[in-house]
Amino acid sequence: MNMNNKTMGINTAHNGSRYSLVADDTHSADMDIAMGPVKYKHGSQAVDVRGGNQTNSISDDSGIGRVVSPPRISTVEDNFTNEGDDGNDANDNKDIWTKPAIVSYRQQWLSFWYVFVVVLTPVVMLPIILTVDESYEKEAKCGYVIAIMAVYWTTEALPISVTALLPVVLMPTLGVMTAKDTSSAFFNDVSMLFVGGLLVAIAIEVWDVHKRIALLTVRTVGAEPTLLLLGITLVTWFLSLWISNTATTAMMMTIVQALLDQYKQVYRQRDARKSGEIIGESSLSMMSPESEKEYKRLCKAVYLTVAYAANIGGTGSLTGTGPNIIFFGAAQELYDGKGLKNPVTFGKWMAYGIPMSLLLVLVQWVWMVTRFLKFKGGWSFCLRKRRSEDREDMEQVNAMIDREYRKLGPVSYAQKTIFVTFSIMVFCWITRDLGQSGGWGNWFPPKMVSDSTSSILFGILMFVLPSHPPRIRGKGGWRERSIEVKPLLNWDLAQRKMPWSLYMVLGGGYAIARAATKSGLSAWLGDQLLVFKDLNNWAIVLIVCYVVTFATEVTSNSATATLMMPILSQMAISLQVNPILFMYPAAIATSFAFMLPAATPPNAIVFATGIVRVIDMVICGLLLNLVSVPILLLATATWGNSIFGFDQMPPEFLTNSTVP
Repeated sequence: MNMNNKTMGINTAHNGSRYSLVADDTHSADMDIAMGPVKYKHGSQAVDVRGGNQTNSISDDSGIGRVVSPPRISTVEDNFTNEGDDGNDANDNKDIWTKPAIVSYRQQWLSFWYVFVVVLTPVVMLPIILTVDESYEKEAKCGYVIAIMAVYWTTEALPISVTALLPVVLMPTLGVMTAKDTSSAFFNDVSMLFVGGLLVAIAIEVWDVHKRIALLTVRTVGAEPTLLLLGITLVTWFLSLWISNTATTAMMMTIVQALLDQYKQVYRQRDARKSGEIIGESSLSMMSPESEKEYKRLCKAVYLTVAYAANIGGTGSLTGTGPNIIFFGAAQELYDGKGLKNPVTFGKWMAYGIPMSLLLVLVQWVWMVTRFLKFKGGWSFCLRKRRSEDREDMEQVNAMIDREYRKLGPVSYAQKTIFVTFSIMVFCWITRDLGQSGGWGNWFPPKMVSDSTSSILFGILMFVLPSHPPRIRGKGGWRERSIEVKPLLNWDLAQRKMPWSLYMVLGGGYAIARAATKSGLSAWLGDQLLVFKDLNNWAIVLIVCYVVTFATEVTSNSATATLMMPILSQMAISLQVNPILFMYPAAIATSFAFMLPAATPPNAIVFATGIVRVIDMVICGLLLNLVSVPILLLATATWGNSIFGFDQMPPEFLTNSTVP
């Protein structure tokens, strides 16, 4: 989440074969809450998180930020640590604004690249306005603004959230839409749904509810590598449904690093037994070549599993990641414009998204096991009868997991309260609209309540419910000492962890969609897209999803979704197809970024360990990119179609259809 409204930066650097990452309290999250004040250190090199032109900026799963320039490297001890915020805002400011480095004139001008992009792009795009017929003047001006924003979003010459503010300036000055209409798009019912859900998610993170769930799951499945990998896969996927993909990855990395350290000792002891040596503090380099190979393969499998499961998990719920919210807001705007009820609700999304994401995450687990855990017999490694010394090794890892879980202590009153509150909130989201079965939303006049109603209610409760139960007066009377009662959240903590920058991105997308409709650009685009009318609708969905999947490897997930939603909606209407048939899968496909470290922050975090190489991520991610889209289409064409009626075109949209 945004700490003091600062922008997150995650830098990855290479020195030999070792990478590391340091993330401090300046980061920002898309959906989901961020990982809090954390510094990750691994190996002899660390990559600092800072602002300025010397950093490689990567945000969370919303894609707010991309690797754009060389990182700054600092040296740290060889371990993973979790360091808290010192609470000093002055120090925070020093972390963001650092003294510029002394560089050559060539490097100075190279660092000035973003100014050239910002200044030259509007000039280069001027022919969009100057060469069109006067009858299309307003459409051209709207397209001019969108083209400029697309370049800024792709190159990140400006921060993505800053680029999203451009419609407030350009739309009124170019005569496309009034400032009042433009500004009103930046905060709406969808934004409030996000706010309430994030407040509860922040409380989950602050009180370590997610960590308890993760350790309990790992403790249950045990230390057998393939089963342990399955446990890590499922718990990362589940947590990412509700909290930030970045926060989930960061938390899981601390857990899996401790597990892998214990496995390192297991391999050392196994080699010592084979050689008859006394077991001591040997380094990784002292392992036998076979053990070192097996250990590194296990590390790669675990690290990539955490990143991929976090990315996939965000697709399973409406508030799972930024592109989901962007699509939901675009659909809301589209259906409201026709006086129709938005068919997408939280409950329907879960009915569609959870089976789809679960199927995909299980495929990902099978691929990780097949790709990396093939040592000593592949799948038979987890099925054959264990030798006594192997069982002892696994018992050591199980004992370590049990110790880590016991360190959390008993379930606290605050954790119980948050878990119950969260469960009731999800229940309210699901049961508000049950279609023909009714729902509690029918207790109120039509369109009077939405998912944001219950979301904000439970978000407010985080500031009301006590973190400790008040004690009844004891034998000592009113003078007896007791614990001060405080709420689960306070505003200072909430506002520091709230991803304010994402609301700008969402608002910019809504403003673009509104301007495209009012200016007539959407209708014009629909006419141009009639070239696809002879293609099968499912073939179009397949092509669109693959384009989005590979485009989001190098562009922001949120920016991609923002640009695609108005285009796809008008394309569908022009072809007399239900708009959400094209929009929904495309929005989910923006989260299928598995190939490159810079594609998503979870990818960057695991890449920074130095164990996972770029080629490892490319090979593993390419298969997942190719497989994920057919699985998405399978879900869309089967149970998704029965839930949303993708094959049924609302007659109200036929008035805008241009198919002859």
